[in-house]
Amino acid sequence: MHRGCVDICGVPPVAVVILAYGGRDWLERFLPSVLATDYPTLTVWVIDNGSDPPLAPWLAQRFPTVQVRTYPENLGYAGGYQRFFEERGWAYPYLALLNSDVEVPPDWLRPLIARFEAEPKRAALQPKILSWKERTAFEYAGAAGGLLDRWGYPTARGRGEQDAGQYDLPADIFWASGAALLLRTEAILRDLRGLLFKPYYFMHMEEIDLCWRLQRAGWRIGYEPRSRVYHVGGASLAQSHPQKTFYNFRNNLFLLYENLAPGDRWRLPWRLLWDAPAGLYLLLRGRPRHTLALIKAHQSFLRAWRKGLLDRTPYLPFRPLSTLTGLSPRLRLLGG
Repeated sequence: MHRGCVDICGVPPVAVVILAYGGRDWLERFLPSVLATDYPTLTVWVIDNGSDPPLAPWLAQRFPTVQVRTYPENLGYAGGYQRFFEERGWAYPYLALLNSDVEVPPDWLRPLIARFEAEPKRAALQPKILSWKERTAFEYAGAAGGLLDRWGYPTARGRGEQDAGQYDLPADIFWASGAALLLRTEAILRDLRGLLFKPYYFMHMEEIDLCWRLQRAGWRIGYEPRSRVYHVGGASLAQSHPQKTFYNFRNNLFLLYENLAPGDRWRLPWRLLWDAPAGLYLLLRGRPRHTLALIKAHQSFLRAWRKGLLDRTPYLPFRPLSTLTGLSPRLRLLGG
């Protein structure tokens, strides 16, 4: 639908969309870098996802060129972006979803759009995501591109590593990080029927589900190292918060149930068993609230499954794991 849509400036229009639930300090610090992006047809949106007090009056005064969409309640990452996509996001050829705690250099966007324009079957991209606090190190949430192991545990290339040029080549990956996620809207409109994110995920792993569905539809997910951004991390939920453990484990089970091909579905009950060592690990590390969050995650998944609330998007073909890109040979437990 949008292929070949080019503005009079010679480049396709792009919307950068930042979802904010409060977080005024992050916007004050990092929004100026987004507005300084070197790209002539850029529109910057901030979605106020139920902030109290609302962000719109402050944004209008402090950043008058920013477009604002206000929702009266917190819809979560998944619900907020999905509603925006239905209302406004579909109109842009490309969307860049940025966390509010991400700083970008002026040249971050052009390499990503150039990659999209050169590779018409590329539906999602992420840049090199470095730590804002330690700018020569990869940041945890995305790093050099997301992978998935054979039991459905996600990880990312470069986590815990210094950036020494070892990930300076473009790559196909399994999933692109939601901290800095570039999307071709044509793929979502045409093949995913407008379903960007499933609102019941609320937050965490919705981007993995999205990228898996895009792969099921025949699209490719990529990492573009010529673009780099700097992510603080933990602006929504700190790694130490039990609610983060709950969403990570529950939503991981959601996406496995919804996307595994029939020949791979035997992995799901084994995955439920594999979570037991993770729960024990958390308990032995003195984090009993996280172990309880894991148990609640399993209970929530089983309730949703029994009630038929999970969407397998049957209009998309199921593809065996072995045929997808970005599989990790290593086993990684979520609690580790």
